[in-house]
Parts: sequence; structure tokens; C-alpha cells
Amino acid sequence: MTADEATARLVRSYLAGFGPASRADIGSYTGLPRRDLAPACERLRLRTFRGEAGDELVDLPRAPLPDPQQPVGVRFLPTWDATLLVHARRARILPEEHRPKIFHVRNPHSNSVFLVDGAVAGTWKYRDGRIELEPFEPLDRATQRELRAQADRLADFHV
Repeated sequence: MTADEATARLVRSYLAGFGPASRADIGSYTGLPRRDLAPACERLRLRTFRGEAGDELVDLPRAPLPDPQQPVGVRFLPTWDATLLVHARRARILPEEHRPKIFHVRNPHSNSVFLVDGAVAGTWKYRDGRIELEPFEPLDRATQRELRAQADRLADFHV
């Protein structure tokens, strides 16, 4: 396998997990400069989109896209989850006002968090057979019910 083929495989793997993404996101994840990524992106014949801020995003040619009207359910992420680490400076998933609650010098690892509408909304811990939730802001009743139901399923998984 050539270096260009290996780079193309790496880009394909990243986009399969995290696409659509900007070329800067791909470079940040891979540690490769854009000039080294360009041949791989050309080889893959990526499709392009415009992000909310007008930036170019690329993705695999036939990768499925979510329905923009589909509601995003609550999700639980463990400590050191790749989703948070890959998006270390992307406010889409971790709003800047919550960053110090997740990553700080007295806590050198991330906390386990839960997402509401695709963004970090609080932390969770498994303790005494139960999931303890600490939301950062008040949540509406429907979200609280969905969060509790997911937390109960997660607690059952720990047993």
C-alpha cells in the first residue's frame, strides 16, 4: 500500500465515523497537513456541502445523511469518548460555557456526559446501581423523562 492509499483509507475511516467534516477537521484528527490530504480527498471523489457557517464540508460519496427534521434523542458518552475528543474545540457538541465543567486541570480526564439535541447538557455517574444525572441547566419534562429512561437502561447494562 502506498502512502497516498493509506492516507485515503484513513480519510475514508474518519469520514465514515464523523462525516460530513471540514478538511481542517480531517487534518486535525489525522495530524496531516492539507497538502498531504488533498491527493487522498481527490482519490475518494468526496461530495461537498456547506456548513451552517458557510464552510465547506466533505463526506463519502454515498454516505447517508440524517433527516434534518428527525429529533435527536438523548445520548450518554463515557469518559474519554472519541466524540468529545475529536470535537475538542467544536462548540457544536460541547458549548464553550460547559467546557471547563468537562475538561480542567483538577480533572485531567473528561467526565462522562449526556447529550441533549446533540450537545453536552450535563454529566452522569454510575453509583450504587443507579445513574446520577447532573444537568447544567433546567430541562423540560419530556427531556427529563427520556433522559431518565435512558439512564435506567444504562444502569441495567452496568449490572
